[in-house]
Amino acid sequence: MKNFIWIGGLIIILIVLMTWGVRGSVNIDPPFELGVLHPLDNIKGKTDAKVVVMEYSDFQCPACRSYYPITKQLAVEFGDEVAFVFRHFPLTNIHINAEFASRVAEAAGRQDKFWEMHDLLFEKQEEWEKSTNLESLFKDYATLLSLDISQFEIDWKSKEVKDFVKAQRAHALKSGLQGTPTFFVNGEKIQNPTSIDAFRFIIKNALEK
Repeated sequence: MKNFIWIGGLIIILIVLMTWGVRGSVNIDPPFELGVLHPLDNIKGKTDAKVVVMEYSDFQCPACRSYYPITKQLAVEFGDEVAFVFRHFPLTNIHINAEFASRVAEAAGRQDKFWEMHDLLFEKQEEWEKSTNLESLFKDYATLLSLDISQFEIDWKSKEVKDFVKAQRAHALKSGLQGTPTFFVNGEKIQNPTSIDAFRFIIKNALEK
């Protein structure tokens, strides 16, 4: 009798875990791939650019913050020759506000201001990273960008935006990525360059191939 109860309890636990797994998963079709442009990607530049720089990043990550002015400058220098792609990889185990920040950037993107919000989040990282008043701060940023605040709030809370961020994070984890930022140039993972000159050199080599 005890064995029967134990087995029955185990079955119930397995069913609960399976159900949680289904609810916890988000399917994006087509799925995200490392280094491959996706229709839903946030892209700065032309989709047919010869070189694609793809960054897996976390808005609360200090290292990502240090690379932000570098990639921004390189995007200006190379113009249409290079496409810069940002993918969300919030390290939620150590950065408690990162996932919210990703949703905020996506909500701004619904009003065609993803990259503007991207820049603000990195520039003001020290202001919001440990804040307990995030909603108010993020609404202030949205006001700076002249967004529709009501729609902005609806979007950051929406299932669609939450699922998108969750899907990109899940893709990064499934692909074995362990930290941020992680960069790919034309589908090849690179060691993080130690300077803007080193990054520029990698891009120029890719353009010459």
